[in-house]
Amino acid sequence: MKQVTRSSIWVTALIVIALVLDQVLKLYVRTHFMLGESHSILPFFQLCFVENDGMAFGIEWFNKIFLTLFRVVAIGLLGWYLYVLIRRQDTRSGYLTTVALVTAGAAGNVIDCIFYGRLFGYAGWFQGKVVDMLYFPLITSSTGECLFFRPVFNLADSCITVAVFVILIWYRKDLDASLNSRS
Repeated sequence: MKQVTRSSIWVTALIVIALVLDQVLKLYVRTHFMLGESHSILPFFQLCFVENDGMAFGIEWFNKIFLTLFRVVAIGLLGWYLYVLIRRQDTRSGYLTTVALVTAGAAGNVIDCIFYGRLFGYAGWFQGKVVDMLYFPLITSSTGECLFFRPVFNLADSCITVAVFVILIWYRKDLDASLNSRS
């Protein structure tokens, strides 16, 4: 049996923690808010319950079951990629962390798609909607209309977005090296 490495423990723990936090927040909002209900936390931050039927920013491509199955395959590929990176043992921990966050974020949204429709009785398996709730209307008009930053998103989306930006800014060479290596 192969020895469990610190990297594999770290990656697994990070994915589990991110998934649990994401799902707890989504389930809380889904069970305590009415669709469209919003609560101000700070002047520039609200919890606002919306559901997203498609991909990022509500874009709908193909059919819902196809999209969910595509996401499941993508998570499988990300998991395999993490496995390869950990086995190489020369991958920087920061890069592993970012790939783990992308994987956790993707998995968090897939959980919604697979189970929420059935769990909450509005659709079948693999046809659920993603719960979004984080809203930052940073600039508003005098009437309260949001002028800047309208998207409502969730913790899983945040994991993916932040990790991708960090990869592009600080770990682009690691990404290139891992994709170009033949190990």
